[in-house]
Amino acid sequence: MTARPRRPRAPAWTATLTWKAALFIAAMCCALAALLGVLVHVSVTGQTVRDAREKALSRLTEVTRLYEAGEPLPRFAGLDPAGLPAPLRRLVADGERGSALGSYEGRPVMWAAGPADGRALAVRVDHSVGAGTIDALDRSIVGSSVLAIAATLAVGVFAVTRVTRRLHLTARVAGRITAGDLDARVDDPRTRDPRRVRDEVAIVSGALDTMAASLQRKLRGEQRFTADVAHELRTPLTGLSAAAELLPEGRPAELVRDRVRALRALTEDLLEISRLDAGTGTVDLAVHRLGPLVERAARAPGAEAEVRVVRDAEVATDRRRLERVLGNLLANAHRHGRAPVEVTVDGPEVTVRDHGPGYPEYLLVSGPQRFRTESGGKGHGLGLTIAAGQAEAIGAELVFGTALEGGAVARLRLPEYGRPDGTGEDIGGTGDGGTGETGGTGAVPPKP
Repeated sequence: MTARPRRPRAPAWTATLTWKAALFIAAMCCALAALLGVLVHVSVTGQTVRDAREKALSRLTEVTRLYEAGEPLPRFAGLDPAGLPAPLRRLVADGERGSALGSYEGRPVMWAAGPADGRALAVRVDHSVGAGTIDALDRSIVGSSVLAIAATLAVGVFAVTRVTRRLHLTARVAGRITAGDLDARVDDPRTRDPRRVRDEVAIVSGALDTMAASLQRKLRGEQRFTADVAHELRTPLTGLSAAAELLPEGRPAELVRDRVRALRALTEDLLEISRLDAGTGTVDLAVHRLGPLVERAARAPGAEAEVRVVRDAEVATDRRRLERVLGNLLANAHRHGRAPVEVTVDGPEVTVRDHGPGYPEYLLVSGPQRFRTESGGKGHGLGLTIAAGQAEAIGAELVFGTALEGGAVARLRLPEYGRPDGTGEDIGGTGDGGTGETGGTGAVPPKP
């Protein structure tokens, strides 16, 4: 069974509004020019033919009197002349007079004929001037139509382009808002001045600006609420934690301390999320060996994992934030997955994999969501949310997936520090804790 040939795809520019508007304008201009051209052509041709017919019939009347008087006929008249159109001969044979367009010696003429003693008495009138006038008129109609279509098309494309430019601006602003830039606004001049009449594009732009402002107010209100609640909880939690330590040893005291620790962890997570949402934290960039950083994170209590370094690399990152991302990924793997938990370092990419049921479908489609977990285990759904936010803060890409053999897979790709060809360079030193950190914080310039 042979595969059906694929239909060629039209270029992308043919789907634009400018192209469609230009095509519509051109089609309408062509149709209008053709209609007007036909009307003018028919009108002028009919008037020219009527004048030539009247002149030929008038000459036929004069020539008929000369023939009946026995006088010689002029050179433009004759009996049964060659070139007389056949329809006109049949009309004369029926005893009637008439006229018809024809030619004589290669020139257009108007014939007029009538019966005379059983023969056709005919005259001819030169129609070259009329035919030339009609040809010149047709050329003028075509030329003026082309100019009119080109001018109308240029003006129409210019007008449509101004509209589409504003639509593209609105779409770009909508994209910036989707990406998290809630300060982005279209600021169409027609929406700022109430005295100006607003068109449809201005109405859409104004609606987008109003929606963005409303969304910004709501999100900032929620961020302030989350931060205020977390801050207000800190003081009573401190007192509650101190009081719990004074309880006599026993099962009730252990339960109280466990819940206090869980509540304190939740409060710290809420504070961290509020800082990530507000973007108030600073990012201290430095150059680190990725392998030692991952190994140290995998040795933390509750985050133990097998580490395999395929290829080490130097990365420009914030060590504290990176350790937070790795710690949350490993803790999530232990809490919701199954052992063994494996971590692989391949250049600037770190892969964390467990052998559990894998991430839920909603997370693979929409990413981590706060206070949502479907595994039935402990947690508030904030760990992966914080990991994704911290990864974005340090310029890393965090992708969640499922292994072919089963299990959850999280891939973290960091910006590699090295030469333009991608090869790293040993910058020496062990830094703090043997992590390969080179001194200094802040932005790291590229190597020469």
